[in-house]
Formats: sequence, structure tokens, C-alpha cells
Amino acid sequence: MVQARLTAKGQVTIPKQIRDYLNLDNGSKIDFVIDENGEVKVIPLNISAESLSGILHREGMSTASLDEMEKAIAEAAHDWT
Repeated sequence: MVQARLTAKGQVTIPKQIRDYLNLDNGSKIDFVIDENGEVKVIPLNISAESLSGILHREGMSTASLDEMEKAIAEAAHDWT
């Protein structure tokens, strides 16, 4: 297990082992996602959508293909115009 300490400003330095594993460099962006179990996941935004497949899967929920996701996004965007 890798640990880090929270500063008085609420900042955390991501340990080098984790930065290397996630291929993070200076200026990299990351998302923090709280899953259905209350666990926080750190998601680097420099990875493909395909590699995120199933990360938020819930029991009994079917998965969507990339084409289905793109269609849903396009339909939602159309609703805003």
C-alpha cells in the first residue's frame, strides 16, 4: 500500500510509484470518481475511453459499446440546441 499525507491546504502529492503507474507528468489532469462502494478512484485523463470500460459497472447493469455512448452523447447534445 502506498500512502500520502494531506497538507493544511488539502493538497496531496501523488507518490512517484503511482504517478509512474498512471503515466502522469507535470500538468496531467485526473478525475476523482466515487464508486458505488464509496471508494475513490483516480482516473488519469490521458487514457482512452475503451480502457475505462466497466469502471462504474453496477450489478445487473448492462454495458454500453463506444458507438452506443457516442450516439447517446450526440442525442443529448442535440437536445441542447
